[in-house]
Amino acid sequence: MNDPEPPAGPRTLVAGVGNVFLGDDGFGVATARLLAQGQLPPHVEVAAVGIRGVDLAYRLLDGWDTLVLVDATARGGTPGTLYLIDATTPDDRAADPGAVPLDGHRMTPDAVLALLDTLCAGTGAAPPRRILVVGCEPACLDEGMELSPQVAAALPEAVRMVTELVGREAAVRSPTRRAAA
Repeated sequence: MNDPEPPAGPRTLVAGVGNVFLGDDGFGVATARLLAQGQLPPHVEVAAVGIRGVDLAYRLLDGWDTLVLVDATARGGTPGTLYLIDATTPDDRAADPGAVPLDGHRMTPDAVLALLDTLCAGTGAAPPRRILVVGCEPACLDEGMELSPQVAAALPEAVRMVTELVGREAAVRSPTRRAAA
């Protein structure tokens, strides 16, 4: 059976990243799973990527207009706090200079985007035009498959935030609506 053709025009990939075996680090994957159960515009694809950062970098070479990464994001706030970060400019997403970019166990979103920049430079492909990160302040990154109560409570708002972001993208993509007769 043939795969259905992707919708014409700009496409959006929502990628839930993180390690589901490290407590709140599984926030991105949990959010992606919830998003996949809902109704999203046809130009949006949701992927629970987990720790497969190298695969994600290569997948982004397939011509995505917008990337929305969803991940646990420690920024010093109260656990469960959600952040929207614009990582469109390479300077905004520079990886930690001490990080090893191809360590499969440490493929943070910054490292994935740095690898993507390298791949694009080598292949002539274009990175997504917009790169946004929906992050959640973790409470616990210890071994375990359960989200903390604070991060679990943030899931519905994270789903709403991502849905609103991709909905705005759909509104920009839609032709002018005609009034009903």
